[in-house]
Amino acid sequence: MIKVGMVSLGCPKNLVDSEVMLGTLKAGGYAVTPDPAEADIIVVNTCTFIEPARRESVETILEMAEYKKAGRCRRLVVAGCMVQQNHDELKSAVPEIDALVGLNDIERIAEACSLEAGARFEASRSVARYLYTHDAPRMLATPGHTAYVKISEGCDHACSFCAIPSFRGLQRSRPIPSIVEEARRLARGGVVEINLIAQDTTDYGADLGDGSSAADLIRSLDGVEGLRWIRVLYAYPNRITPEFIEALASCGRVARYLDVPLQHADAAILAAMRRGGNARGHMRLVETLRRRVPGIALRTTFIVGFPGETEDRFRALCRLVQEAEFDHVGAFAYSEEKGTAAARLPDDVPAEVKEERRAALMAIQEGIAARRNRAMVGRTVDVLVDGPHEESDLILCGRTEGQAPEIDGRVILTDSPGPLRAGDLVPVRIAEAHAFDLVGAAVLASPAGSAAAAPATSAP
Repeated sequence: MIKVGMVSLGCPKNLVDSEVMLGTLKAGGYAVTPDPAEADIIVVNTCTFIEPARRESVETILEMAEYKKAGRCRRLVVAGCMVQQNHDELKSAVPEIDALVGLNDIERIAEACSLEAGARFEASRSVARYLYTHDAPRMLATPGHTAYVKISEGCDHACSFCAIPSFRGLQRSRPIPSIVEEARRLARGGVVEINLIAQDTTDYGADLGDGSSAADLIRSLDGVEGLRWIRVLYAYPNRITPEFIEALASCGRVARYLDVPLQHADAAILAAMRRGGNARGHMRLVETLRRRVPGIALRTTFIVGFPGETEDRFRALCRLVQEAEFDHVGAFAYSEEKGTAAARLPDDVPAEVKEERRAALMAIQEGIAARRNRAMVGRTVDVLVDGPHEESDLILCGRTEGQAPEIDGRVILTDSPGPLRAGDLVPVRIAEAHAFDLVGAAVLASPAGSAAAAPATSAP
């Protein structure tokens, strides 16, 4: 069989596209290999969100191109956001590329990978409109017990720093029945945790015209048997409604967790970002979420060094982080993106200052996270087992309800009175706390839950 290797870069939304391409290739008779040295065809699914992501994409493409010289690779295919945004530049800059696959061509990936003599592939150059459905073939690249579910594609917001609508297109929401059917199929396949993703999950359904909302979707998914945690990522703060919060609070399978990218605290900076809001409004939202959804874990992200960010405005951001005591924080240095409204503003914060501010903000958060983790010592919490530690098969790792895959900390399991497998939900007594990770031991001889068990109720 012809072997295909896939390198997926960027966000989970991109990963879902890669999984659909892998499923399409597998259905077309191709074999999939994780080793590019063994691949007859290599596909690189690129990211172009910010300059560092573009650099990583180009470096990866060039690295994979070397396998055409020294390996068995006969065809190099480049796909994804960078193709949609920079098709002509890629084509001229990297002659080793044999096919470019845009965002509308995802389900044509087998055609792009053809090794038949004389086979050609012309990418669609139109505005991105593709949106996968529950019927799209999909091969999970995540561990078998957890999966991402993309509920919409594109974005209708006009954030001044973001170029995503220019290449991903405007928002396109999937109908609720399609999302629920995909969740059912994933659950039947052993998935116990789904992570809902979109550019803005809280704006879900606004484009459908049938009254569908994120709250409706959450309630519908709550009835899918076999799921343990339904996790919501990328919630736009200004779109969080009382109905949405009520759904988070009342649905038993919905994880007490929310990712809310706030981006900044200063009103002037937020206005320049075209986000709106201020530190006081952010704090009110945090307080409301914690009051209405007891035990909820909150993740957020911030941009430092945005044009016009003075020391005083940065200190306002630091005060918000100190006051809110978020469970998880990500911080990024502002990167100017061509074609965005912010690119017309003077980039007046030096690169070294941006990095100093990013490091300072994360140092504040590290202290908060360590303190919050220390409060967990002695408690018993439910942990979803992910699998062996990367350094030893004798040690397992997992996550609490308050830890999303890949982006948050984890729980390192040092002991268990019985065998455990990935996907088991087990009570774990926390014995040690570090800045981001927890250490503990399972306290029951058999798993506390499985794919068919009732939703967990212990605190994150």
